[in-house]
Amino acid sequence: MSLNFDRSLEYLKMLIVVGVLILIGQRLGYGIPILPALPGMVLVILISFLALTIKDSFPKLQFPAFAWASLTALILSMPFMPTADLFLKYTNEVNFLGTTTPILAFAGISVGNKIEKLKKLSWKVFIIAIAVFIGTYFGSAIVAHIVLKMQGII
Repeated sequence: MSLNFDRSLEYLKMLIVVGVLILIGQRLGYGIPILPALPGMVLVILISFLALTIKDSFPKLQFPAFAWASLTALILSMPFMPTADLFLKYTNEVNFLGTTTPILAFAGISVGNKIEKLKKLSWKVFIIAIAVFIGTYFGSAIVAHIVLKMQGII
């Protein structure tokens, strides 16, 4: 187990920048005031930082950082946990859709930086992507149909 201070500092800087972008995006896109959402964003940043730190500290564990973050948030929000009410009170002020814009922007930049590698994969990637898109679409439609049927909506 080793902790790289410089890398951790870079993670924290990146998370703060993303947090600020999310708060601005929420304000502009959804009209959510920044100050009430700030404590929730700080919690999200801290959980993300913890997840990245755990991932770096235990490199032999093949468990992604987002899974550590999800597990931490799940534990903190469980109804029987003393942290649940406070945790949910603050994090409910952070709009989920407001978080997607910076995340997708970073994903686009990441893919854009690897365009040469993508070119080498050839046309097979296109076929796989189409199959994944079609499968996801029909899978979602089937699940939605079953749920709506069970609720008597259709």
